[in-house]
Amino acid sequence: MSASTTARRARPAKPGAGRSRPHYGTHLFLTVMAVMWMVPLGWALFTALRPKADTDKYGYFSLGGAFNFNNFAQAWTQGGFPRYFMNSLIITVPTIILVLLFSSMMAFAVSRVSWKFNVTLLIMFTAGNLLPPQVLATPLFEMFKLIQLPYWFSDSGSLLNTYISVIIANTAFQIGFCTFVLSNYMKALSADLTEAALVDGAGIWRQYVSIIMPLCRPAIAALATLELIFIYNDYFWPLLFIQSGDRLPVTTAINNLQGTFLSNYNLLAAGATITVVPTLIIYIVLQRHFVAGLTLGSSKG
Repeated sequence: MSASTTARRARPAKPGAGRSRPHYGTHLFLTVMAVMWMVPLGWALFTALRPKADTDKYGYFSLGGAFNFNNFAQAWTQGGFPRYFMNSLIITVPTIILVLLFSSMMAFAVSRVSWKFNVTLLIMFTAGNLLPPQVLATPLFEMFKLIQLPYWFSDSGSLLNTYISVIIANTAFQIGFCTFVLSNYMKALSADLTEAALVDGAGIWRQYVSIIMPLCRPAIAALATLELIFIYNDYFWPLLFIQSGDRLPVTTAINNLQGTFLSNYNLLAAGATITVVPTLIIYIVLQRHFVAGLTLGSSKG
């Protein structure tokens, strides 16, 4: 080893070398955005905790008066939230299961199996997201109306006024997005995994179920959280396909709190806050997997 090489190795590092620069601009931007997102939610919660009499007396932009949970109790009973929450559950859970099942199978086919139509199918699934769902509202409504079903299955004699119509519409419009995300996730997995499994005699289904899907848990959890928010908060498809008020999801329950001649905004704020609780709980439970799915590949060079 030469003396110059030894001197270079022994030379002390410069002060501050290896330290990352503080990102003040990024932190300021994220702080401002977080405040902008939290202010409406905080204001809704603040309004929901105030009686309407105090709000009328002191004004909406004031701190005077009492604070209690009476608006929440009244909104829960008057809005019929237990029944509407069950309707949302009947629509949301099967839709998420079907979306993740079909999209994961399609993503596996276009990312882990070599055939000449995989890129074409991926483009077709992705291009479907560019079409606004409202454009197909009339064709879907007419199509569901013409599909004849026995009256013991559907009291309308068709797919209209059933949970299945909403599940089909949400599933069809969400598969493209989930296929695109999962296909990119699966492409990042090492090809040696499926090649070794193929050498050991594992078929396509075995590779999909036992190897690829367990490794996709972070992406599945992240997509499940996003799909829960999308489908749970969907207002358009249920309002279009379901005519019976007792079958509508919880997003429409707030209409029951709307007066004919007078609106109690404190009561409406309480009802809106109640609808947020399920998605907030799911996000807290799946937060670790959700963040892991979103940050996949962020540390790769």
